[in-house]
Amino acid sequence: MKIPFLDLKQVNAPYMDALKDAASAVVESGWYIRGSYCERFEKEFAAYSGFAHGVGVGNGLDALTLMLRASVELGRLKLGDEIIVPANTYIATVLAVNAAGLVPVLVEPDERTFNIDPQRLADACTEKTRGILAVHLYGRLADMKAIGEFARTRDLLVFEDAAQSHGARFNACAEMPADSKSAEAGMKSAAVAYSFYPTKNLGALGDAGMVLTDDAELARVVRMLGNYGSEQKYVNRYRGVNSRLDEIQAAFLLAKLPHLDAWNERRREIAARYVREVHNPLVRLPEIPADPREHVWHVFTVRTPDRRVRDALQKYLEARGIGTLIFYPIPPHLQQAYAAGPEGGAMDVLLPANPKFPIAEKMAETVLSIPVSQVLTDEEVTEIIGALNEFVC
Repeated sequence: MKIPFLDLKQVNAPYMDALKDAASAVVESGWYIRGSYCERFEKEFAAYSGFAHGVGVGNGLDALTLMLRASVELGRLKLGDEIIVPANTYIATVLAVNAAGLVPVLVEPDERTFNIDPQRLADACTEKTRGILAVHLYGRLADMKAIGEFARTRDLLVFEDAAQSHGARFNACAEMPADSKSAEAGMKSAAVAYSFYPTKNLGALGDAGMVLTDDAELARVVRMLGNYGSEQKYVNRYRGVNSRLDEIQAAFLLAKLPHLDAWNERRREIAARYVREVHNPLVRLPEIPADPREHVWHVFTVRTPDRRVRDALQKYLEARGIGTLIFYPIPPHLQQAYAAGPEGGAMDVLLPANPKFPIAEKMAETVLSIPVSQVLTDEEVTEIIGALNEFVC
């Protein structure tokens, strides 16, 4: 039995007729940039996520960058301000902070959740700290209650990188009914950035992204920045970029959005089986949050005692026909892009002279993600569980 890590053709196959209809409708409309499908998806995804405003952009990195740039343009941040980010995130989070003219400050993650450790925030703050960019890594919500409470004590802005957490819900929103869509990831933040890269829980058939916010002025500036800095044709208020959600991708996403909750629930079922049925001491399993809705299992990531065991496990699973991936093998501070000295360019991320983030580095050496897509069959899940339990090293 061959089980790929993710088969996008299989993911999209059940919806092929709807996707073809969506593509045909856009082509026949004659309107291909920021038309009715983009407007509808912005409104529907914002409403689904509990926000007043959604602005479609070209991709997830642009969503991160433009929500921060808009905050600078509005005077809520200024160039050179420090923004706290997790040390084990994908490099896009750090790149976006730099691209907005800000300085990323790396903070170690919580080994239990893989997300930024709120207990370490105070030590990372300086007189230049003006914000926190939380990342909901692997689909699990960061502890936004603790992050929000800390931010209020320091008068910091909070932003979110929700590229992996489409549909996750906050348990912390006590003022909301338990099933309220307003308990969506990001409710307590200034803005949230999403990616709809094809592999995401809600994926387009190409690049796509969105900024969600309750702030009408921030949404307006994000929209202008993504349209060459213009709100009125040939009148450019800002030095903007070209980053707009394509009509055809918006139409695809509209066709897929109604299925997102069911897909996430299937991922939770698979994750629960892994946690319940894998008993190999060499395979350290992630925890399921007290409120399962706080995790949508974009990936299911296990850990091993060391890199040697991780590499052996990956090779063993590959031999069994089971696909795996490593999210992420090199943390941002060890990437050549952020290397100190003339060869690596300017050091525009706040690091000590010899940067060491032992938790993030150990995670990079020991994490391995196994299949968890909603299209996995029960038989395939059983095969993966059996393979993990039979692994020896």
